[in-house]
Amino acid sequence: MNIKYVIRFLVIVIVIATFSLPGQAQNRLNKILERGEIIIGMSGNQPPFSMKAKSGELIGYEVDIAKLLAESMNVKLKIEQIPFPDLLSALKEGKVDLVMSGMTMTPKRNLEAAFVGPYILSGKSILTKSSILAKASDSEEINQANLKLATLKGSTSEDFVNNFLTNTDLSLVDNYDEAVKLLSDDKIDAVVADYPICILTMARYPEAGFATLNQPITLEPIGMALPPDDVLLLNMVQNYFNAMLLAGLLEGLESYWFEDGSWLIQIE
Repeated sequence: MNIKYVIRFLVIVIVIATFSLPGQAQNRLNKILERGEIIIGMSGNQPPFSMKAKSGELIGYEVDIAKLLAESMNVKLKIEQIPFPDLLSALKEGKVDLVMSGMTMTPKRNLEAAFVGPYILSGKSILTKSSILAKASDSEEINQANLKLATLKGSTSEDFVNNFLTNTDLSLVDNYDEAVKLLSDDKIDAVVADYPICILTMARYPEAGFATLNQPITLEPIGMALPPDDVLLLNMVQNYFNAMLLAGLLEGLESYWFEDGSWLIQIE
C-alpha cells in the first residue's frame, strides 16, 4: 500500500477522533496568541528528528515542521529541550504547548495526550556490528539470552524489548548518543531504535562497522502530542498539518532529512 495513502487514512481517523474528545476547550490557544509565541517540547538528541548543530542551535525534521507551524500561526517559536521521558509530563503541566520528539502515536500515550499526524511512518530496528543480527527478519531471531541491548528510556523501543525481546539483557539510556557509545565500545550487542535513527547513525559513523535490518520489524506512526482538552488548539494544528501535507512540504522535508544526508556536515 502506498505510504501517502496510509498517512491520509490515518489523518482522517485522527480528525474524526478529534471531534469526539470530551470536555470543553481550554485557553491554551488564547495564551499562545496573546504571548505571540508557541512553546514546543523536544528532546533535542534524536537525529534526524531533532539534534544540536555545531552552531549550538537545534536542527532537524521536526524542528523544520515546528518552524512551519509557528510561521503559519504568525507567532514566534520557542523550543524547550526536555529529556524524552519527561515530555508528556511537561505537556500535562503546561510547560510546553505541544510535543514533537519522534514520538510514536500509541493507545497508551493517547490516554495522556491528543495526537496530530502522523508526519512519518517508522518502525523498530536494531543497530549492531553483527552481520548475523543484521539479517534478522523478526523479533524471535533477536530474542536471545546472550544478547545485551540498549535503548532509550521511556520510549516505545523500551516497550518493544520488554514485550518481545524478554530473553535479552536490556540497558536503558537517556539519549541515543549514549547507546551508540556503548555499542562502539563493544559493551552491548545492539541498540534498539526507530529504523530512521539506525540508518542515520550508520551514515554518521561510516567507519564504525555498524549495520541495521533490511526493513523495520514494526510499523509505527509518529506525530505531535497536544493537550487532550483543548479542542480549538488541536483543530487548528490539525488544519495546518493537513495544509502542509497537501502542499507537499512534508514530502520535501522528509526527502532532505531522511534521504539527502548533506546536512550531516552541520553536526558534530
